[in-house]
Amino acid sequence: QWQLVESGGGLVQPGGSLRLSCAASGFTLDYYAIGWFRQAPGKEREGVSCINRSGGRVKFADSVKGRFTISRDNAKNTVYLQMNSLEPEDTAIYYCAADRWIVCGSRWYDQAEYDYWGQGTQVTVSS
Repeated sequence: QWQLVESGGGLVQPGGSLRLSCAASGFTLDYYAIGWFRQAPGKEREGVSCINRSGGRVKFADSVKGRFTISRDNAKNTVYLQMNSLEPEDTAIYYCAADRWIVCGSRWYDQAEYDYWGQGTQVTVSS
């Protein structure tokens, strides 16, 4: 069964850091671009970041540029989202999604383009 599983969420104080993981089972992530999305309470889900299959192209939402980084370890079949300098506004459920054909171009945040989704992990930034 093909599955994406997010982990690494939790409660952190403002200014703190978390590293989210997106692990695949049942398929090999090498052939897929990965997007990270988040949904805050009462808001629509939005794109956070994208990494292409090789890891050579990445994209970030303006709200997280300079604070978040994305990377992939294909040997571990996992993609990571390193989140630094966290702010209360980053509080949300974070989802990873995979698609074989996305190249993390100008429409990397288009959720309809992603075929596989995880169940999400909660990130809460609060003092």
